[in-house]
Amino acid sequence: MKFIPALLLSAVQLASAATPAEKPNIIVILADDLGYGDSGCYGATAVKTPNIDRLAKDGLRFTSGYCTDSTCTPSRYSLLTGEYAFRKKGTHILPGDAALIIEPGRATLPSLLKKAGYQTGIVGKWHLGLGTEKKPVDWNGEIKPGPLEVGFDESFILAATADRVPCVYIKNHRVLGLDPKDPIQVSYEKPFPGEWIGANVKDRSVLKMEGIPNKSPRSEIDGGRGHNAAIINGIGRIGYMTGGSAAIWNDEDMADVFNREALGFIERSKANPFFLYFATSDIHVPNTPNARFVGQTPMGRRGDAIVQFDDSVGKILKKLDELNLAENTLIILSSDNGPKVGDGYDDGSVQKLGNHQPAGPLKGGKYTNFEGGTRVPFIVRWLGRVKPGVSDAMISQVDFCASLAALTGQKKDDATMRDSQNQLPALLGESTTGRDHVVQSGEALRQGKWKLIEQGKGKGRKNADGQLFDLEADAGESTNLAAKNPERVTELNAKLREIIGN
Repeated sequence: MKFIPALLLSAVQLASAATPAEKPNIIVILADDLGYGDSGCYGATAVKTPNIDRLAKDGLRFTSGYCTDSTCTPSRYSLLTGEYAFRKKGTHILPGDAALIIEPGRATLPSLLKKAGYQTGIVGKWHLGLGTEKKPVDWNGEIKPGPLEVGFDESFILAATADRVPCVYIKNHRVLGLDPKDPIQVSYEKPFPGEWIGANVKDRSVLKMEGIPNKSPRSEIDGGRGHNAAIINGIGRIGYMTGGSAAIWNDEDMADVFNREALGFIERSKANPFFLYFATSDIHVPNTPNARFVGQTPMGRRGDAIVQFDDSVGKILKKLDELNLAENTLIILSSDNGPKVGDGYDDGSVQKLGNHQPAGPLKGGKYTNFEGGTRVPFIVRWLGRVKPGVSDAMISQVDFCASLAALTGQKKDDATMRDSQNQLPALLGESTTGRDHVVQSGEALRQGKWKLIEQGKGKGRKNADGQLFDLEADAGESTNLAAKNPERVTELNAKLREIIGN
């Protein structure tokens, strides 16, 4: 087949004309807890993000790009499966020893791209469970099913989050660096004999950061322990762990480790189309930036972690330039949910926030149904293919499956990916309309300029009930118009219930 420059092709033509040699590499960079206003291209001034800003300058920056939920596990589930997480039980924030919640064999974003001839890899945070309910993970043996069983060829991950045990890296099916003479044990129920427990420590000097017992926003899912269970590297965690001393990660080196693995995957896969899901731990708590980033902002640990994340983005861009892959690589940068400052740790981030607005002009953040919870940074770059600029098109991460399937000549699985829409024209800047509506955390709906937060909903989040906002006039959701527009409330509520199915 004769090569056709991508710049001359529409989204539909590109999908039908593409051969494996002509399909772009695809990199999804997913930050953790990065807010709408946490980078320079979205208005931040207290923190410098030159690499994110470079992506935005060279690509398309969306003002209405959404994740599907204001917490991590459900939004990541939707991104990889094309299905809203509220449709499946057990997709709340998972503990580190949870079973895999994506059924092996079902169609996923990586499995679709694998069928299209892509080498697929994940580096970073997983938080979608490992093993099965009937056969829980043996951390000292083969750890599966996991990412490799749902479409990835290579995997280098954290089981859950950096503030949860087990505090080890997992490469493919094994804990990295584990000494079999020092086996790992993990529990989210009770501590192990001899284990250092944050709640019992009287000498606070042993802690790098103090958790806040029984005051963590996570208390609804961690039994009120907050970050005061196992102490690892001087940091209180959620859950209990013993053993595995040689395999314990170094928190300050985590970004460097993930960068090394991501760049290695790109290097190994450069001869053929590849898909990299680069899900960084930054800027999720505990924010432990490497020493070279400490003090780079006036905002303390959280601000410095943003700089570290930006550096990770820069390393990806540099590697693509070095390998002459930049023009043939589609990059999507986004975040799994909105921001939360001081998320369960007394790390000074609240006191040092200053005038910085992590959610920008938006209200709320992580754990909320307000715009700041699910409207997130969303940048697309494909040099020579996506025209640089700003798009107001409404787009959601749940659409990655259908859109990237269309890009690579595949078809989404209609049965399992029922919520994923082919929004490739909007993603590539060919359409300014995008989605008609987005569902937020299964409890709120935006359609056009109108936003409804359903009455009586909240999943423990501190939202007022039954709210209606005109986002064109009031992006900060400051004026509830429900009483003045009962017909609109009824209409949007019916639409939301129709989508949810009850």
